[in-house]
Amino acid sequence: MTLSLEYSPCPNDTFIFYAMMHGKVDTEGLSFEVHLDDVEALNQAARKGEFDITKLSFHALAHIRDQYDLLDSGAALGNNCGPLLISKKPLKIEVDSDLSVAIPGQWTTANFLLSYAYPQLNNRKEMLFSKIENAVLKEEVDLGLIIHENRFTYQEKGLHKVVDLGEFWEGQTGLPIPLGGIAIHSRYGDETKQKVERVIRRSLEYAWDHVEETLPYLKEHAQEMDEAVMMQHVNLYVNGYTMSLGANGQNAVEKVFEKIGD
Repeated sequence: MTLSLEYSPCPNDTFIFYAMMHGKVDTEGLSFEVHLDDVEALNQAARKGEFDITKLSFHALAHIRDQYDLLDSGAALGNNCGPLLISKKPLKIEVDSDLSVAIPGQWTTANFLLSYAYPQLNNRKEMLFSKIENAVLKEEVDLGLIIHENRFTYQEKGLHKVVDLGEFWEGQTGLPIPLGGIAIHSRYGDETKQKVERVIRRSLEYAWDHVEETLPYLKEHAQEMDEAVMMQHVNLYVNGYTMSLGANGQNAVEKVFEKIGD
């Protein structure tokens, strides 16, 4: 059986799927037609039901749970790994603030967390996540909502952290930050779903046992990202929750769904 699979070029995703894509693990008869794209493009494609298996933000998944089922493996959750609000100069967000914010997409979990913490910040401008730092530097916007590897690079550019939205979430809920997961189209039954989960876990185990071997694939898709930053990215977003959500991870995801449903 061939399944279409879409994930992002970010190091955490390419690390997870390296072994699956390169014949390093038993795929139990499954083969995968792979597509890579930016996180918000993944969200938009999922909303259209374009792929059999996809990485997507939990914010997006909350709106299409009738179309896709979350897999227990492959997710990005954790502590101290949430999106950051940054600015060119130190500033404070007031209750009646109308500051403009560059966001990495309407359906990203980062945008959900922004609404959760600062619902008054409605002046939002969508752009590719990798362009947000420069937009803040050029003063095209007052604030930037950064995700992925940008949390490791913004200080080098002289930008300031205004608030860590992950810290806000953890402080309010006591739960890890649920960023994104892997979901399979609901037309597939439990047997296929469980098979895909097992394959992802094997792929992840292989990657951790052969980190050096994965690096060329990660670098191929990480553009000009410094190798040290690339591995910081992997170490932050690929963890025990990636192997299995577990009860704590499930509770965090359900909390997002609950808040979006309020």
